[in-house]
Amino acid sequence: MASSPTRADKASVNQSFHALMRLLRYAKGYRRQIITATMCSIINKLFDIAPEILIGVAIDVVVNQESSFVARLGFESPQEQITILAVLTFFIWAGESLFEYLFQILWRNLAQRLQADMRQDTYEHAQRLDMAFFESKSSGQLVATMNDDVNQLERFLDGGANALIQVVVTVVAVGAVFFVLSPLIALLAFTPIPLIVWGAFFFQRKAGPLYSDVREKVGDLASRLSNNLSGIATIKSFTSEAREAERLRDASEAYVEANRRAIKVSSAFIPVIRMAILAGFLATFTVGGMMALNGSLNVGAYGVLVFLTQRLLWPLTGLAQVIDLFERAMASTKRILDLLEVPITVKDDSTTPLAAPVKGDVRFEAVSFQYEASQVGVNGVDLHVPAGNTLALVGATGSGKSTLIKLLLRFYDPASGRVLVDGQPITDVSMHSLRQAIGLVSQDVYLFEGSIRDNIAYGQPEADDAAIIDAAKTAEAWSFIETLPQGLDTPVGERGVRLSGGQRQRLSLARALLKDPPILVLDEATSAVDNETEAAIQRSLKRIAHGRTVIMIAHRLSTIVHADEIVVIEKGQVAERGTHASLLDADGHYAAQWRVQTGAAQAGDVEALSH
Repeated sequence: MASSPTRADKASVNQSFHALMRLLRYAKGYRRQIITATMCSIINKLFDIAPEILIGVAIDVVVNQESSFVARLGFESPQEQITILAVLTFFIWAGESLFEYLFQILWRNLAQRLQADMRQDTYEHAQRLDMAFFESKSSGQLVATMNDDVNQLERFLDGGANALIQVVVTVVAVGAVFFVLSPLIALLAFTPIPLIVWGAFFFQRKAGPLYSDVREKVGDLASRLSNNLSGIATIKSFTSEAREAERLRDASEAYVEANRRAIKVSSAFIPVIRMAILAGFLATFTVGGMMALNGSLNVGAYGVLVFLTQRLLWPLTGLAQVIDLFERAMASTKRILDLLEVPITVKDDSTTPLAAPVKGDVRFEAVSFQYEASQVGVNGVDLHVPAGNTLALVGATGSGKSTLIKLLLRFYDPASGRVLVDGQPITDVSMHSLRQAIGLVSQDVYLFEGSIRDNIAYGQPEADDAAIIDAAKTAEAWSFIETLPQGLDTPVGERGVRLSGGQRQRLSLARALLKDPPILVLDEATSAVDNETEAAIQRSLKRIAHGRTVIMIAHRLSTIVHADEIVVIEKGQVAERGTHASLLDADGHYAAQWRVQTGAAQAGDVEALSH
């Protein structure tokens, strides 16, 4: 059991540096900017430590005058020597200021560019992932990764990367000066460094898992906030405000506690390291002073060593903050790159478009598919919808109707069998051309924040008002739009909260119609409309269906009586098929459901539908 923490510590170090290597591989396109920024940081730090050396040289000039180090360079009078040192000081400070400006600009611009590109790449990759990924991940966690984690990396690049480089440069440059002036004092001054570095890495090993936990808690908190704000109407209707506030408090307190554990470790670092720095400074101060008194060390060199000891050791205390930033950034980097490396299972490998013009002939050939989590789906489904025909799918919730639509849209790929449009397997054509040919009106309507015009024209952003109004009229939406004070410019609110369910459904239908697809999919398109609007939509369905293939999913059988073919799906398989009249004559599941919905139920109909 004693070896477990060691293994955990090593794993933490390995994870952080592995995340750093992954980040550098991702950022290979920024190599020139990284190298330039690094060089500016190095030069700035060299200029930064030079004034301490000049102070020591100035002391040497004041004490030794004509026999000083500067005098040996050809400047004999003390006044000349001081003047030369003043000029050097001016150029050193000017150089330090210039290169500080340059590294600040370079690192910060790099941070901004990298975080913007990383967020964009992560989002674009997420868009290509199949729906199973989004069904297994909370939107709050994904938002936290694309926003908070990317910002965490930006903060490290803004300041932490430069600080880390300058600590290394300080140790190397000051160490070189020490060994030139006095190898003995150099050894004494460097004695605490192994302890400081060990302490830094000890902290890093302890802090790594803690900051990974902090990032997870951030995601949980973001997810809780997102869910609660999206479901605020439900929370209010169930008077659950107090309960949800308590759940949010628990998530928030978990985040606070995770941060508290990390802060406890990070706060202990500087006080311990400060004492190690004191030991190194006292050694230089005391031994160097004795050597200067007995004449074995130049007074100016002694001054340089005392000043530089502070410059050597004190910045090492910054390792705590740097490693704190580093650990937070690497925990975030791992989450970002893990998301970027999620494999795309539904691949868009083909550049071949659907053959134009798309007629809309749809065929399912022995299609089988099961959801990984629930193992439900469809099994051996064969369907054919000739171009221009209307197919209606009916069945109990969870029977597999919507699954067939998802397979047609390639949200998933079937485990076996294939789906064809106009005789072309949909896996052999580009997703763009496939989805451009299909208009979807889903039961779960999603409207984007913006105006009614923006939402109707979502699939055809260049459409003019005449086309938008025509689509709205066909979808029976214009009657309510024209009564609004702002008409098409009326804001719909987030997810369309300012509109009723029926209004949102009609806008969704108008959006699909404006796209003018050869294949129109209506997934419970009239589920949220009143009877009057449903009747109006039914009147326009013949016009909607003219010249295009329509696939309808419906629980209200009155909306599909005119379909060319009606298919009953039970437990993922085709149970019945035919026209409305032939299915009534067959007196099966469809007929029983029809009688229940029309108020003519017979004994046993309800029981039959429940099995």
